[in-house]
Amino acid sequence: DAPDGSTEFVGIAPVGAHARPGAALGAPRRRGSAAETGKEWRPACNVLAGVRSYERTALIMLKFLLWLILLLLCWPLALLALIAYPFVWLLLLPLRLIGIVFSGVFELLRAIITLPARVLSGGPSQASH
Repeated sequence: DAPDGSTEFVGIAPVGAHARPGAALGAPRRRGSAAETGKEWRPACNVLAGVRSYERTALIMLKFLLWLILLLLCWPLALLALIAYPFVWLLLLPLRLIGIVFSGVFELLRAIITLPARVLSGGPSQASH
């Protein structure tokens, strides 16, 4: 909630391993929820998840410049790469899905293994609101 008592809708709460405890799946997320938990939501299997936006932009620009150099040096190969990229992406999509499943399984195993320690320690401290 905002300091004046109003609630501002800023998006949908994340689901899965990064969801807030006790939050309903798909419930509206309120401003400040990431600040309260100390964690920012990120996709589980995104290679660039930890990269800042300006670094991500720089990587995209570098890839484009490398493709332009390839276009100047060997245009048939550059066009072939441009045409083949979506097919390679579709071919690798099942491997990404397998990676997502395995990360979910390992998160579940981690939660099961650390459950006794979390129960005995009293769980994360809850700040009174």
